[in-house]
Amino acid sequence: MTSQEFKNKLQARTARVGLIGLGYVGLPLALLFNEQRFPVTGFDIDKKKVDTLNSGGSYIYRIPSTEIDVARQGGFSATADFARLRDMDAIVICVPTPLNEYHEPDLSYIVSTAESIAPHLRAGQLIILESTTYPGTTEEVLVPILEKGNPSGLKATRAKEGGAFYVAFSPEREDPGNQTVARRDIPKVVGGLDPCASELAAGLYGSVFNRVVLVSTPAAAEMTKLLENIYRCVNIALVNELKLLSLRMGINIWEVIEAASTKPFGFQAFYPGPGLGGHCIPIDPFYLSWKAKAFDFHTRFIELAGEVNLQMPYHVVASVGAALNERRKTINGSKVLVLGVAYKKDIDDLRESPSLTIIELLQQQGAQVSYHDPYFKFVGRGRKYDLQMECASLDNLGQYDCVLIVTDHSDYDYPRIVRESQLVVDTRNATKGISSRNLVRC
Repeated sequence: MTSQEFKNKLQARTARVGLIGLGYVGLPLALLFNEQRFPVTGFDIDKKKVDTLNSGGSYIYRIPSTEIDVARQGGFSATADFARLRDMDAIVICVPTPLNEYHEPDLSYIVSTAESIAPHLRAGQLIILESTTYPGTTEEVLVPILEKGNPSGLKATRAKEGGAFYVAFSPEREDPGNQTVARRDIPKVVGGLDPCASELAAGLYGSVFNRVVLVSTPAAAEMTKLLENIYRCVNIALVNELKLLSLRMGINIWEVIEAASTKPFGFQAFYPGPGLGGHCIPIDPFYLSWKAKAFDFHTRFIELAGEVNLQMPYHVVASVGAALNERRKTINGSKVLVLGVAYKKDIDDLRESPSLTIIELLQQQGAQVSYHDPYFKFVGRGRKYDLQMECASLDNLGQYDCVLIVTDHSDYDYPRIVRESQLVVDTRNATKGISSRNLVRC
C-alpha cells in the first residue's frame, strides 16, 4: 500500500486501526477511533479483558458498558490473536513502561509487543508508539526489532531513503478523571521517522483529534512527553518540600497556596500530597535521568524532585505515628483505616498509588490496616504490592485508632468521618473548614 492509498483510506474511513494494550490509554483511544467510524480492533494479551469487551462489558469505571455496546455495534472487537495484526493498516502501541526495582526503565512490554508485531508486518503499515519512554526508544529499540523480526526483510521509511513501512511516536495525554477537557480537544503531538511517516500519522490522528502538533523527530515527541510530566513532578516536589517546612513553622501551606493563586501572572498552583501516583509523573524523571547518563550528564535537579516525592509516604506514616503517640498509642497494634487507594480522586486507577506504599509501611510497623475505596472492592497483587485486602465498611469508624485520608474521593462525607472517628489524619486538605480535636492535617 502506498502512502497515497493510505491517505485515501483515511479519507474514506476504511483504514483498519489496531490498538495494542487495552488499558487506561488504549481502550479510550480505540473508542475514539470507533466513534469516527474507523474499523477498530483492540489487541491485548489479557484474555479476561478481551472477553469482557467482546461481551459488552467494561473494566474501567469511567467507561460505562453502554459505551462498549455502542462501539461493538460500530464494528469494534477485541482479540488476543496477534496474527490479525497483518490485517491492520495502522497499529498503535499503548503498553505500560514501568520502572524496575532499581528505578531503571523497563521496556519489556515494548520489546515483547514489537516482537509480536514483526512476524505479521506488511508493506504500507503505519506503526505508532504511544507509551511514555526516554528519547530514542522508537529509533533505537522499536524499529530494529520490527526490521529484524519480519520475515520479508521490510525496512522502515527514513528521510532520503526508501522503506516499506512507516514509524512514528505520539505520546499519550490521558488524564483520568478529567471531565472538563474532551479527548478530542487534547492536542496530539506527532514525530515521525521521516516526513512521510509524520504526515501519515498526523493524518490518522487528525481524523479523530481537533489539533495535531508536528515535531521534527520521534525523539522530540518523546522528550515532549517527559517535559510535560517532569514539569509537574518538579513543582509538586517543590510544594511538598514547602509543606514540610510550613508544618514545622506552624503555617498552613494550603492557605499560602490559595493566597499565591490570586496572582494573575507568573504563578500556577500545585498542591502537596502523600506522594505521586499514576503511570507517568512518578516514573518519567527516572526515565530521563537514566538516559542522560549515556550522554555523561547528571540530571541532579530532576532526580532531587523524584527523591522528594518518593519520601512523602514515609512522612505520612511518621505523622500517623506522631498523632497516635499524642494519644498514648503506638502504630504497632493500632487499627488504621486508609481512605482511598486510587492514586487520585474519583478514578479507579491504582498505578503507582502512594496508598499502596503507605499501607505496606504501616503493616511493617505492626499496624492492623484496613482500607476503603468506592472504586475498589478488592486489592490483590500488582507489580510492586501483594495486599489481598477487601474493602472495609464505613459503618463503624469509631473502632479504628486512626482514619487516614490518602485519596480525597468526592463520595466521602468528611464531616461525618471526622465526627465519628477517634482520630483523623488528613493528607489532602479534604477536611478544609472542619475543626476538631481529633483532626490532624499533615
